[in-house]
Amino acid sequence: MAWTPDLTVAAVVEREGKFLLVEESVSDALVINQPAGHVEPGESLLEAVVRETKEESAWLFQPQALVGVYLWGDPGGPTFLRVAFCGGCRDHDPTQALDDGIVRTLWLTREQILAKEDHLRSPMVQRCIDDYLAGDRFSLDTLKYLGEVSTRVAMG
Repeated sequence: MAWTPDLTVAAVVEREGKFLLVEESVSDALVINQPAGHVEPGESLLEAVVRETKEESAWLFQPQALVGVYLWGDPGGPTFLRVAFCGGCRDHDPTQALDDGIVRTLWLTREQILAKEDHLRSPMVQRCIDDYLAGDRFSLDTLKYLGEVSTRVAMG
């Protein structure tokens, strides 16, 4: 049997000591996550994180660095390989409809996030923020694309 982890991306965005998060409905529960989602076929990791952030938060994300790569197995569920990027946001469109399941966007401090630890979608949410705060940054040139994967990043 083949093991196929779900390849996802996430955006870590800090503004004035607060982090951009989304509240989403998953299996009849409200959980908190970074703007994040699956990489589509033929899409680069950078394209995916820009797209997912726009769809889930209505913000245009500008990736600046790679924070880390995280492997997490949901007990009794799928395994996720998350590639997390940090950067800034601009061009918010408050009239844009958010992705299905997204209830709202939030800007929370680390302390507020810790207080909601039981409501985080996965332990990767806090870990990405903590690694970002610890200064973990890797050049976007670390990413290498071979074959037919797109290397464009639509920055708007």
